[in-house]
Amino acid sequence: MTASHPASDLHELRELIRVFSSERDWLRFHTPKNLAMALSVEVAELVEHFQWLPTGADAELDDAAREGIRHEMADVLVYLIQLADHTGVDLRSAVLEKMELNRRKYPVELARGNSHKYTALATAQAQSGSDGKN
Repeated sequence: MTASHPASDLHELRELIRVFSSERDWLRFHTPKNLAMALSVEVAELVEHFQWLPTGADAELDDAAREGIRHEMADVLVYLIQLADHTGVDLRSAVLEKMELNRRKYPVELARGNSHKYTALATAQAQSGSDGKN
């Protein structure tokens, strides 16, 4: 682990974004609804870079596409940090909590190499348990 607290990078970004928005008197426009909508738009702009590519792998991208993707990812993160800030969500804690929930929903022995949703995994487990197979 580094010397800094893992959350420090998010806190630093949050402060930079707060100052930037405050200097421009934009905070009054940053309601949770507006931020969620802006986040959705930026995700769509990110997805647009991958539209019609076979996989979106690095070899399929040129430098301009990589730059566009990087900038759209930054926009997504900025709006997500702002939304978390305005709704009082600690993103680090939320991720840790969600990862624990996902560990329970997707146990390694059922989910390894399997892209099915947890409900399908549970059904498969129940069926294999009822046949006597494990």
